[in-house]
Order: sequence, then C-alpha cells, then structure tokens
Amino acid sequence: MYERLLHWDRDTFIYLNGLGTEAYDVFWLTSTKIYSWIPLFLIFIILFIKKFPRKQAIYKIGATVGLAVFITVLTLVVKNGIKRVRPCNDAVLKDFIRILETPSDYSFFSGHAASSWAITVLVFLLMRSRVKWAAIFFIWPLLFTYSRIYVGVHYPLDLIVGTIVGIVSGLLFQRIYYSKVHVTL
Repeated sequence: MYERLLHWDRDTFIYLNGLGTEAYDVFWLTSTKIYSWIPLFLIFIILFIKKFPRKQAIYKIGATVGLAVFITVLTLVVKNGIKRVRPCNDAVLKDFIRILETPSDYSFFSGHAASSWAITVLVFLLMRSRVKWAAIFFIWPLLFTYSRIYVGVHYPLDLIVGTIVGIVSGLLFQRIYYSKVHVTL
C-alpha cells in the first residue's frame, strides 16, 4: 500500500509538473516567492488595525505571527526528521520534470503549504465577522501551494500533508486565541 501511494505521488507530480509551459513560468516563479505576498500580509495587518480596537488588533496580529513561527519550526523539525528528497534533487526524476528551483533542503512536508493555509485559516477566522469578503484570502494558499509542484520542488503528498497541518494549526491557534487571549480583552 505504501509503495502504491509513493508511486501515485511520483506519477501525479510528473503529470502536474509537466503541464507547465514557459509562458507561465514567470507567474509561477513569482507566486512561489514569499516576498511576492508581502502586500497581502500588509493588507492583513491594515485590516486588523482598521476593523478591531487597538488591543484586539495587536493580539490578533501577535497570534498570527506566533502561528507563523510555530509552523516554521514544526516544518523544519519534520523535514529534518523524515529527510525526503525533493523531486528536483531526485536523480531518477531530473530528466522527466521541469525544474525551475532547486532548494537543497528536504521535501516532506511543504512549509509553503503549511504556512499559507495556517495563516489564511487563522486570519479568515479572526476577521470573518468584520470582513465579509475574507474568503478571497484563500486564493493565496491555493496559488502558493500549487506553485511548488509547478517549479518542481514538492510532491503532491508533501502539499496535501502540509495543507492538513496548516489547516489544523490555524484552527488550533484560533481555539487558543479565543480560549486564552480573547478572555482577557
């Protein structure tokens, strides 16, 4: 069963990665860079400040930053524990895939997927009562996550697990926020 899952993972990656064309490379290379999303993070901060009293805004921003730190540390611990080689660094796959980036660290699970889903889930849950269009924020993790297959650095299972870890972490931090921080406001 495990071997079949890894075979599916590899074949699905090769197929999805192969859908890429040079015409879209700049878009996906830009989408996969964290600095490209800085304007979105600034929007999150501005919305917290504009939509909530100062103390609440600071706590919400703090919870979001805390979540980002948590997910970064968790991702590094898991990647260094499991040590799954990225597809772009797999000698067997190199001739069959498009490679636009070549990070040297490990693949499982995707920190891009985990962090973008975690932050988006938390920000959405903290803002949805005051920002009716907050669901649009989910465009970010969808693009950010898929970009990792496009540029050749993550398998689908890396992304699926990263997404699940991110969603669960976002929900966990929302519970912590409302059970601990919200009580003091």
